[in-house]
Amino acid sequence: MAIEDAFLAISDPNRRTILEELRRQPRTVNELAAGLPVSRPAVSQHLKVLLDAGLVSVRAEGTRRIYAVENGGFLRLNLWLDQFWAE
Repeated sequence: MAIEDAFLAISDPNRRTILEELRRQPRTVNELAAGLPVSRPAVSQHLKVLLDAGLVSVRAEGTRRIYAVENGGFLRLNLWLDQFWAE
């Protein structure tokens, strides 16, 4: 994951809302779409961007796909940001 990709991924307000929801608990696309003003296919597209940036993970549970926050992706962002704080 390039840091630029992660920053681009979190630049969209809908993706930030998705991340906030996933921070509370893992969810399916349908669960996420129920609380957003965008279509289910749009939520799937947003999740793909977040997956590609390494900010979320997905696991199959039968026919459902469960999405969750990927802590490692945020750790890389945090490490990059930390370099700008004065010691």
